Amino acid sequence: MELTLWLIPITLLFLHFLSTFTKKKLKILPPGPTPLPIVGNLFSMVDLPHIIFAKLAKTYGPVISLKMGANTFIVLSSPDLAREAFQTKDKSLSERWCPDFVHAYGHKEISMMFLSSSNPLWKQLRAVGATYLFSPRSLDLSRAVREAKARELVGYFRDHAGEPLRVNYAVFSSMINVVSGVLFSENMVDLNSDVQEFRDVLVASIVDPAKPNISYLFPFLRPLDLNGARRYGEKLFDRYYGFFNDIINRRLNGVTVHDEKHKDFLDSLLELHAENKIDLKVIRAYFMDIFGAGAHTSSVVLEWAMAELLHNPDKMSKVISELRENIGSKQVEETDITKLPYLQAVVKETMRKHPVAPLLLPHIVSEKGVELGGYAIPKGAQVMVNVYAIGRDPTVWSEPEIFRPERFLESKLDFRGHDFELIPFGSGRRTCAGLPLVTRMLPLFLATLLQAFEWRLPDGMKASDMDMSEKFEGAVALASPLTAIPVPISGLEY
Repeated sequence: MELTLWLIPITLLFLHFLSTFTKKKLKILPPGPTPLPIVGNLFSMVDLPHIIFAKLAKTYGPVISLKMGANTFIVLSSPDLAREAFQTKDKSLSERWCPDFVHAYGHKEISMMFLSSSNPLWKQLRAVGATYLFSPRSLDLSRAVREAKARELVGYFRDHAGEPLRVNYAVFSSMINVVSGVLFSENMVDLNSDVQEFRDVLVASIVDPAKPNISYLFPFLRPLDLNGARRYGEKLFDRYYGFFNDIINRRLNGVTVHDEKHKDFLDSLLELHAENKIDLKVIRAYFMDIFGAGAHTSSVVLEWAMAELLHNPDKMSKVISELRENIGSKQVEETDITKLPYLQAVVKETMRKHPVAPLLLPHIVSEKGVELGGYAIPKGAQVMVNVYAIGRDPTVWSEPEIFRPERFLESKLDFRGHDFELIPFGSGRRTCAGLPLVTRMLPLFLATLLQAFEWRLPDGMKASDMDMSEKFEGAVALASPLTAIPVPISGLEY
């Protein structure tokens, strides 16, 4: 009897250790489709990746794993998993995957976008941007630049009133000039010229990294540069360096094009350079990152917003009514945006339904023993958050396929990285650094274009005839670029 009593606690203790050991051993990769030898799940990618991953999540759950060549991909498709990745496990997932061309001329080692978050230079560049470029005070000082570029865009469309125009063509050029105006007080492109070398270089540096590259599948082949990505990158960087070296050298030689009473961002950077706190090559790399991340994505979001409003005339009417009621005939200013809650809701709804970076930028697992959703995530795996899938999830959003800005009038959700149902700019330490600038640019330009013009579809096209499908070229854009006719509205103070 006494022996039996002793066996009970010993047995329970043994079962406890066995259970703990078994649980540890059962930590496995997330579920996903069975990979083929060598190529993995490559042949499953018959559609845009974010759409494929969203469909797989419906079968395998909100955390899935795939093999692409020699790489392991982990895709997260729920707000809870995004919160776990960007809050609880942020440090372990904050390294960046980078395309081959970024290795050209050692750009990866000086780029804020691709540097390790533990690198002192990355921390310095984030601090410099937060202090001299994206702080509320700095953004207030550069407000006049953004408003002037919005007026220039109105002037361009007025010069072409009544003509069917590719909306994004002029908008993208204008966004480039917003960024260049804020950075160094110069226009980089001429809205009225078809010859736009800088814009062409910028497009190439965004679109080409998205093209298939065998080194992405098998990183051990990267030194061979079989697709020529690094050689092509060197050509792009040479052209970028030419643009930025010319601007920097003129400023160093005392040639200014702005009010010397008010420093621009380049002035601040050159002061740091004079104090041996930042190299000129790092300044060039910083400019490249800001242009790539800011101008292109902003123009794509604006095109989607215009397309959705033309596709949904009742929503367009609500925005126009709000502008007339709250702004009237005076020129829209940045400070007026707070009076336009419905327009702000349009911007949010556009980002929910059409995130331009639907998988954000891939994160790399930098430590062993990381778990997400209860599954083991191997060191070196690429982790992507499918914000497209989150934005289309019917358990998160009612009628997610419908463009309905009103949902944000009923909600306090915002896209600044704290509400994981809506994180088009990411979250955590790798949140898009340009978020404060973009959130001022987008509503200002949208409000200006909608106030100044009545927009019509060409050739008698109906809203129901519009092609709202997607394509991926460095960002998810309209497959058929938006063509519309601007008809000026009279009586405005432009």
